[in-house]
Amino acid sequence: MIEELFPDSVVAVETYGDDEGDQAPLYPEEQAVVARAVDKRRREFAAVRACARRAMEKLGVPPQPVLPGEHGAPRWPESLLGSMTHCDGYRAAALVRATDLASLGIDAEPHLPLPDGVLQPVALPAEQERLALLAARLPAVHWDRLLFSAKESVYKAWFPLTGKRLGFEEADIEIHADPGMPPHGRFRAELLVPGPLVGPRRLAHFEGRWTVRQSLISTAVTVPHPSIGA
Repeated sequence: MIEELFPDSVVAVETYGDDEGDQAPLYPEEQAVVARAVDKRRREFAAVRACARRAMEKLGVPPQPVLPGEHGAPRWPESLLGSMTHCDGYRAAALVRATDLASLGIDAEPHLPLPDGVLQPVALPAEQERLALLAARLPAVHWDRLLFSAKESVYKAWFPLTGKRLGFEEADIEIHADPGMPPHGRFRAELLVPGPLVGPRRLAHFEGRWTVRQSLISTAVTVPHPSIGA
């Protein structure tokens, strides 16, 4: 599901269900991170890293630990960029060679409405207006949760480029639905704060894709390297 949201250079591995974390081995450094965690957290932590290591192998990189760094962002081998996500019954990791993309971010959420009171702090007034229009056209999609997921993917792509937090109110996301089933489409995140420098270019927006299937919402953002001569 996640892989279809990326260019061919990205390798994505996903797993459904909650059992893989029971069998997925952890490196000693990783075990130390979750030594005091509850069982659910430990299984999620292990299962999503199992996905990441399978993606490393597909890219020809020996499997190795994935430790949380600043603000919990995963630290990847020097030659790779990546992103991970998990929600109930689903775990995924997407990796790419650092020469092929400047950054990427993924997120998965259950295809359910956001809890009461969550949308207002997450969505700008203009975003809420656009969600209402989308809901009138395609009421089967939980657009509020999709917006939340898109903002999570934007943040995961933003942080490795900046080392800074990005508030929900600091990106204005416009979602577009493409024809066909299952529901899928694109989104554009206009940055309302100075964007990161990627090569000689300061980014003003991020581009992403989304899909809804198997009771899950998936979103992904990719940040390309500047074109030669751009």
